[in-house]
Amino acid sequence: MIRSLYSILLYLATPFFLKKLYKSQDDKPAYGSRWREHFGQCPPLQHNNPVWIHAVSVGEVIAATQLIKAIQRDYPEQAILITTTTSTGAAQAEKLSGRIEHRYMPLDFSWAIKRFLRVAKPKALLIMETELWPNTLAHAKRAGLPVYVLNARLSERSSQRYKKVQPLFNIVKNNLDHLLCQHKDDAERFVQLGLSENQVAVTGSIKFDISVNQEIHKNGSQLRQLLGQQRPIWIAASTHRGEDEQLLDAFSQVRAEVPDSLLILVPRHPERFAEVADLCRSSGLTVVRRTEATDQVPGQCDIYLGDTMGEMLVMLAAADIAFIGGSLLGDKVGGHNLLEPAALSKPIITGPSYFNFTDITQQLLENNGCVVCQNSKEIAAQLIAWFKDEVSREETGQQALQVVELNQGAIEKTISNLKAVLSQ
Repeated sequence: MIRSLYSILLYLATPFFLKKLYKSQDDKPAYGSRWREHFGQCPPLQHNNPVWIHAVSVGEVIAATQLIKAIQRDYPEQAILITTTTSTGAAQAEKLSGRIEHRYMPLDFSWAIKRFLRVAKPKALLIMETELWPNTLAHAKRAGLPVYVLNARLSERSSQRYKKVQPLFNIVKNNLDHLLCQHKDDAERFVQLGLSENQVAVTGSIKFDISVNQEIHKNGSQLRQLLGQQRPIWIAASTHRGEDEQLLDAFSQVRAEVPDSLLILVPRHPERFAEVADLCRSSGLTVVRRTEATDQVPGQCDIYLGDTMGEMLVMLAAADIAFIGGSLLGDKVGGHNLLEPAALSKPIITGPSYFNFTDITQQLLENNGCVVCQNSKEIAAQLIAWFKDEVSREETGQQALQVVELNQGAIEKTISNLKAVLSQ
């Protein structure tokens, strides 16, 4: 009865949800004909018996990436099916290689879920974060799938909301096998909602299990030598349209105080490389593109444009300070991952919009590993302050690294908890 009422409400809300989901936006991949997958029309898979990992959007896919690599390392024959709800999440998932396939997550209608399961035939369902859909969980259990929630979080606010719909949450909890929580507080809140202590474990946050190999450090050092060992260098990483102008404005303010400073500018999307290069030149700045500069960079170069793919860590390693983009555009993007510069012990600046990485950013802020700047004026002021105070800059970078190191180990704990499923 309760699940039927929920399904009716879901039908009523779906047109509004889909309108928002399919709304065209700059830098957002189109769904094309794949919109049918949201209604359970899942194309046949190339690999049988996959582990089904649901990661709703970009942040969850990024969080799942290191876990997926660990599964591939320990269980190389295991096929993996990743589902996302958003097209940006799909684009992130499709960067992964190996026995991995992507499909869009069906809406939480019984007929859509059953249609999806008939084609996909997964061996288990692993849900990233706390994406708990009653019909999906019910039909997964009915199909005999072990259901795990990984990297689970439950804030006090969310806990209170669930208590208001406790009968519906009871349906959810009865279809869960295990919740692997980020923190002890999260586990305690789930227990208060009625899960047994045997269903809940604390494994930590897998987002922090990031490592930087020696090759990255070596290549970063070589790039730094190319750009100028003594020059003050900052990087603006993963920038979007609408941010570059603000960052160039900040750069002009920085150069008034630190005239020999250099900006490494790395647009998020490759189709914008030429556009951003033209924008910089129209601002009167000298630009050298990474694809053009293999042996030397002129000393008068103002902007080093990162126009290659897969080399972000190298460029981060070459900089003194990192600004992370997607964070100056209100609710359009919601920031990008701060853990890569943190793992390289770089002091970090982010804009005020980081809702895709709230937990990471909050931990860095609480430990003085990053700074939030509202606009170009504040960004410039922070850059100038750090360029003029090497001790403060390096202390902030070390604090950022410490946050990463203190939170590591979650992937091995998670793999250990999944051993029974992965060994089948």
